[in-house]
Amino acid sequence: MNPKPLLAGLLLAAHLLAPMAQTAVPEDPYLWLEDVQSERALTWVRERNAVSRAQLGAHPRFAAMRDGFRAILDSRERIPELTHRGGWLYNFWRDAQQPRGLWRRTTLASFQTSTPQWELLLDLDALAKAEGENWVWGGASCLGPAYTRCLLQLSRGGADAKVVREYDLASRRFVDGGFNLPEAKSDVAWLDANTLLVGTDTGPGALTDSGYPRQLRRWPRGTPLAQAPVVYEGLGADVSVFANVDLSPGYQRVVVGRAIDFYRSEQFLLQPDGRLQRLDVPEDAEAGFWRRHLLIRLKSDWTVAGQRYKSGSLLAADARAYLAGQRQLAVLFEPTATRSLDRWTPTASRVLLDILDNVAGKLQALSPPRRAGQAWARREVPAPHPGRLGVQPLHDPLMTADPLAEAYLLHYADFLTPDSLLLGRTGSDALTPLKARPAFFDAAGMRAEQHFATSRDGTRVPYFVVWPRGARADGNNPTVLYGYGGFQVSQQPWYSAAYGSAWYGQGGVLVVANIRGGGEFGPAWHQAAVKANKQKSYDDFIAVAEDLVARKITQPAKLGIVGGSNGGLLVGAVMLQRPELFGAVVCQVPLLDMRRYHKLLAGASWMAEYGDPDKPEEWAWISRYSPYQNVKPGMKLPQVLLTTSTRDDRVHPGHARKMAARLAEQGHPVLYHENIEGGHGGAADNAQRADLLALEFAFLWQVLGQR
Repeated sequence: MNPKPLLAGLLLAAHLLAPMAQTAVPEDPYLWLEDVQSERALTWVRERNAVSRAQLGAHPRFAAMRDGFRAILDSRERIPELTHRGGWLYNFWRDAQQPRGLWRRTTLASFQTSTPQWELLLDLDALAKAEGENWVWGGASCLGPAYTRCLLQLSRGGADAKVVREYDLASRRFVDGGFNLPEAKSDVAWLDANTLLVGTDTGPGALTDSGYPRQLRRWPRGTPLAQAPVVYEGLGADVSVFANVDLSPGYQRVVVGRAIDFYRSEQFLLQPDGRLQRLDVPEDAEAGFWRRHLLIRLKSDWTVAGQRYKSGSLLAADARAYLAGQRQLAVLFEPTATRSLDRWTPTASRVLLDILDNVAGKLQALSPPRRAGQAWARREVPAPHPGRLGVQPLHDPLMTADPLAEAYLLHYADFLTPDSLLLGRTGSDALTPLKARPAFFDAAGMRAEQHFATSRDGTRVPYFVVWPRGARADGNNPTVLYGYGGFQVSQQPWYSAAYGSAWYGQGGVLVVANIRGGGEFGPAWHQAAVKANKQKSYDDFIAVAEDLVARKITQPAKLGIVGGSNGGLLVGAVMLQRPELFGAVVCQVPLLDMRRYHKLLAGASWMAEYGDPDKPEEWAWISRYSPYQNVKPGMKLPQVLLTTSTRDDRVHPGHARKMAARLAEQGHPVLYHENIEGGHGGAADNAQRADLLALEFAFLWQVLGQR
């Protein structure tokens, strides 16, 4: 196929990109599908699920894929995710015997053995059975340095809204008469053993338009929450208020603030007498205290005290001096055209930088100056390359003598190398292997490459290609193109046992696109594709697809696209703008009705990314790509599988429901599957996750076929 757009594609794209006339929006005939739990809507869901399951379950490898995925997810050889508190390593674990999971802990010495001895803290399966609830683990916040009292978050069916209950680790029981919050999207932190800082739903005025806390209350033990004094309050139009409590000896600080939108915030130090001292940093900057330092990560250029600092930089200042009005800043990181800062994390005495260099991770360790006038010392850490790094310091700042003060865990993976976990210590190049995930597929003969496509405006867009063994560029490879392109989320290499066993291992090619809207090259890469420029994400994705055809990696009939959440919006938009370029679309937990997204659940919190459809000038650009408004009868579309969850209380399932109904009404090929549990992740446990994956891969193979 000619890599240039076909004439029909150009005409279609021109039509879809043309401004819509500002006329009255016709009434939506499928609004009833937004009533999540109505019997009419759930009957519709069950009927569609039955059709999809009958077709996809008939694939000859469906059962084998489902069982294989379940075995992978339940494997005891997985690397446990760890949190260090008070000398213990905590982990939450699911497997075939414990589908809802176990909360447990061990020591580092035991973890380093081949068979760690885990101490059971809570059996969630037993709790769910005893209480008749479909509990899904949501996390724990324990009060140090003793770490005997914890606030457990439990979700019904995987929703973002959670119940908060106080738990006593010494007795392994919930505390009678202890702190307890009903189901809500709460923000809660310990101030001391008898006081919490709480943001939750306490009635009218307590939540923002996005459904998150608007007020923070100081809640003493044994008193009614409704009578707890409000110590900070945001605006209804804000995304949320938040609190960060640091109880480190000598550096106790309480920071409260409001998220004005998804990218701007205002922060204050909450003084013991209730006064608020504003933290004078740019609204779009990320700022945090680390011992005597204040670290500021910029998302836009900033000129202060006559000095200009670049967007994407990480700056450091003496916290006390900065709060007193001084503006002496040290540059810890400055981006380049190919390098950006993924994240920074501190140990007791150093700051670790996880840096992306052409979307591959590198590690640096920085030490603050010992005397005034000295510069921060910097050293490169010889970490594995060129995949994805994850750095996790083990330092517990509440321990007076912490043997892990300079220790950190280093996670590494790439497309063909299973995840590994190494133990490092700052000041040393030594990295001690702790655990390694087994290879769930044979990668011999497979390879991963990085290429660049040229987008509509001339921007070079990187993407990764993962080849199965024996494949060649003959235009005949079943290919999945995955993308996200939003909220400054980077798509770095990952090891996927599911793709390896069900896709590469069966002859399929995987492509991961690093399109604008993500964070691969820092804030500018993200900001280039928001609001009025959101179309650039779609242009980039289309350019990658065209490049795959031009390089004869695949052809349109064998090219499937996959995306979830914002990525679901991405694949929904591009399938309508360039339908002749794709053969299959898997659209997961998506946003699709951009006329109403801000009125559904957490949608109002994303207007900084997309814009406000109630403003005519902003709806003018949103309307050009909103899938629900742009699908028309008579279009020849690729085959579509839409998936979502009834319990997704972040992206409303109405998006997927209504799009499926409209596609079917217009005669377009569409399958639909909605998991009754699962939240925004689409599945509440490993069995549900395995089943959903098998449905998706069965669809891709049915449509794209074998070589």
